[in-house]
Amino acid sequence: MANRDFNDLLAFVAVARERSFTRAAAKLGIVQSTLSHTIKRLESQMGLRLLARTTRSVGLTEAGERLLQSVAPRIEEIERDIAALMSLRDKPSGTIRITLSDHALDTAVWPRLAPALKAYPDIKVEFSLDTAFRNIVEDGFDAGVRLGESVEKDMIAVRIGPDWRLVAVASPAYLKQHPKPKHPQDLLKHVCIKRRAAAGGHYVWEFAKGGPDLRVRVEGQLTFNDSRAMIDAAVKGFGIAYLPEDIVARQVRSGELVVVLDDWSPKFDGYYLYYPTSRQNSAAFKVIVEALRHHEARRRRGQA
Repeated sequence: MANRDFNDLLAFVAVARERSFTRAAAKLGIVQSTLSHTIKRLESQMGLRLLARTTRSVGLTEAGERLLQSVAPRIEEIERDIAALMSLRDKPSGTIRITLSDHALDTAVWPRLAPALKAYPDIKVEFSLDTAFRNIVEDGFDAGVRLGESVEKDMIAVRIGPDWRLVAVASPAYLKQHPKPKHPQDLLKHVCIKRRAAAGGHYVWEFAKGGPDLRVRVEGQLTFNDSRAMIDAAVKGFGIAYLPEDIVARQVRSGELVVVLDDWSPKFDGYYLYYPTSRQNSAAFKVIVEALRHHEARRRRGQA
């Protein structure tokens, strides 16, 4: 295939993946008008309309979808081979994209990764803070970080943190005005600081104490999808928040927050870094894995 034709296919795949000429052009390092001309040329050569354009979005026609399914895996294979060759250099380099939650970043990833990145300035890491369960291959991520119980099957999983638990906390000022809850169902009479779940609804608070798990759908004035904002709201007396114990430890020690329902707080599996087998060939990625690895052997999900 001629150089020009292959470059046109690369341009098409970039637009199809990004669903945007603007983002695709930025990723390819070319101006948007050049990219638009390239796609029109490809469509003209093939005699097929590949993209359905509107003023707000870019979609794929049936022909475009079939072309993407045919071409994209081959281009990805070439990219992996090139990445493997690049990893032979003395200094690991390249960009690693990771999807994870803010809690995972603050407690399990950044404290360990920051020193390692100082030693490898050619490695670039892009963190995407998200609590949704992402398909890391389809969404273009190199790895994801999730609780052990949530890791996708058939992925390599590396434990990167200890088990942890959620605790309900409130400010002394709030508890002066409201009776301290003694049972999770008492929360129905309280003002609670809610968290927006990835699917769009609200996170239902889960408790456990020697029996079946208890789920409570709390109500309150405020809803966040960021733990730091929830801590601030709780300290300022806006209600009871339900947060990972380790990120409110300082406020609890200082007396700004008080733990309630402590004996009902459930424990969760620690965080795991998970990724497909194709990532093992990258020297940069190996640096990331070794920096984050907790004291547990790597294992494949679903295997004994």
